[in-house]
Amino acid sequence: MSNQSPSFTILGGGIVGLTTALALQKIGIQATVFEAAPTIKPLGAGLALAANAIKAFQRLGIADDVIQAGRLLDAFTIYDQHGFVITRTDSRAVSQKYGLDNFSIHRAALHQVLLSQLGNGVVRTGKRGIGMYQQADTISVQFDDGTTHETDYLLVADGIHSPIRKQLLPESKPRYAGYTCWRAVVDATDLNLSEASETWGPNGRFGLVPLANKQLYWFATLTAPANDARMRQLTPDDLLRQFAGYASPIRDVLSRTPDNALIWSDICDLKPLERYAFDNVVLLGDAAHATTPNMGQGACQAIEDAVVLADELARGGAIPAAFQRFEQRRLKRTQTIIETSRRIGAVAQLENRWLTTLRNGLFRLLPASVNERQLEMLYQVDF
Repeated sequence: MSNQSPSFTILGGGIVGLTTALALQKIGIQATVFEAAPTIKPLGAGLALAANAIKAFQRLGIADDVIQAGRLLDAFTIYDQHGFVITRTDSRAVSQKYGLDNFSIHRAALHQVLLSQLGNGVVRTGKRGIGMYQQADTISVQFDDGTTHETDYLLVADGIHSPIRKQLLPESKPRYAGYTCWRAVVDATDLNLSEASETWGPNGRFGLVPLANKQLYWFATLTAPANDARMRQLTPDDLLRQFAGYASPIRDVLSRTPDNALIWSDICDLKPLERYAFDNVVLLGDAAHATTPNMGQGACQAIEDAVVLADELARGGAIPAAFQRFEQRRLKRTQTIIETSRRIGAVAQLENRWLTTLRNGLFRLLPASVNERQLEMLYQVDF
């Protein structure tokens, strides 16, 4: 390798790719980000960021900017279909112990904050990585437009369907969780919602997450076969009939959702991998440890990745060794979250009325210490 600074390339311009580029920039490493989309557009829906993600942004010095673009919510409550509380977590109490929690933001707003911190020229769009090969001391990344790019180190952050991960680990592939999901962002000016919530019932699950600027992110999940054509074609009116018996304001939210606002996808995760580091290549975010959304930790774990990786690189020494140390710090934590989230989803998706009644009763009887232990596991993060 020459005496000039080594080159770092990040595949994927989503949350993990942009946060990693920013984290590296903070320690003096200028990475180039390649994003498959032809332009950076305000796409996607909402997401919740827990205290561990906010702590990571504090480490990067951008927490205030992120917080200004989103909204802090009062609580997270799980209801049954009749509107009776199953469990409730007070965000203020959690925030006093672990830091700001239950914070919501539109994905597009978070992307914009990250992009504004990175400056121009860092992200190159319209470049979908489809493979790589190593030659001498460098890596050649192949794009679907026929071009290639040479780099010393490759950070793979291109999501659950990452072609590079499949090349490195041919047996790794997304696994279906057993349920499919619709989501949208709608105007909620007159609803006056101040908490995030999920409603668990025999006809499916329905979530509500208020955002900034009087918007509301909602999602609905139904048990269904993978890639089901009938599910793909459902409209807000169809979902309105599906959830007709559920408590307010679910019917109102669906009735104000236009067809073209609906986003549909199956819920998948990755079976926990045994490694993330491969000499001069490292996997990050969903490319490494995609999880179901039941713990609200998908984006949070990706953001943690960025900070931990930069921390290890800042320690100096051989870069492949830093990648290995990153792997050691991240494997067990992300594996635990993947499997715990999958189990929570299976319980939440129960449809048998007797079983759902039993589940709800058991959850209401759980001591507060059970929830406290899970919060400690999530929020006492190793930075």
